[in-house]
Amino acid sequence: MSAALAFLFPGQGSQAVGMLRDLAQAHPLVGETFAEASEVLGRDLWRLVDEGPKEELDRTENTQPAMLAAGVAVWRVWQAAGGPEPQAVAGHSLGEYGALVAAGALSFVDAVAVVAERGRLMQAAVPPGAGAMAAIIGAADADVVALCEAQAQGEVLEAVNFNAPGQVVIAGARAAVERASEAAKDAGAKGVVALPVSVPAHSSLMRPAAERLAERLAGVALAAPQIPILHNASVAPEPDPVRMRELLVRQLYSPVRWVETVQRLAGEGAGLAIECGPGRVLTGLGKRIDKRFKTLPVFDPDTLATALEAANAA
Repeated sequence: MSAALAFLFPGQGSQAVGMLRDLAQAHPLVGETFAEASEVLGRDLWRLVDEGPKEELDRTENTQPAMLAAGVAVWRVWQAAGGPEPQAVAGHSLGEYGALVAAGALSFVDAVAVVAERGRLMQAAVPPGAGAMAAIIGAADADVVALCEAQAQGEVLEAVNFNAPGQVVIAGARAAVERASEAAKDAGAKGVVALPVSVPAHSSLMRPAAERLAERLAGVALAAPQIPILHNASVAPEPDPVRMRELLVRQLYSPVRWVETVQRLAGEGAGLAIECGPGRVLTGLGKRIDKRFKTLPVFDPDTLATALEAANAA
């Protein structure tokens, strides 16, 4: 796999009321993409994204289809603008579904239906308020893993997102996450940030949701990707649709290995990556993981023009 240009799709946490508004005004494809998603969902997804309220957009079952549509909308605008095709794609957590659409492995309509169900299943797997997530800043990966083992005390508590050196997200039972957060501060972590999410994603508390997701994915058509996609659970491309389904199920209760993903892309020649969706979360992480890995966000006309110029000059 050669990855001179890579496309990265962000997941939950990058959403915001008003996201892609300027891009939508310049490119009707954005509105058309959200209209397509709205038809699948039976509700006006663009209105929620454009007007809020934030609390409703931040609900997992709404965030997931909204972020999927945002990533695919940017991808379609890029293609319509004549942007070069990437040699590899990857997505952070939920973003993996946007990467699958871009790679031609999953139709957008099917992806919208699947992620909406994925969000509902995740929301239903843990009672409201019973789970939590927090980012531990300034601690080594091994120290965070050991912290989780020490503070679990019979409850679920796991390191679930290896986002960048010195940034690891933990998830599990709320009380356990709170214990670990205090212990991390006492141990000298530079910071602990409680994440505003409604489910403890990628922890083993998501196994019931994963079992139901497997049933849902069994009826969804997947094809061999036309562009290699690095999966969260394996950090490797997978041409077999049967195996791809297994990786999507496993992803729900397994860590997001983002550091390894970026390192592999950089190691295989990716000199430029495009963050395909709102915000700059993956752009910031990429700088911290590998200085060789230049990432440019695309979420409005100006960032699109900058990224197109850089990609065409590469």
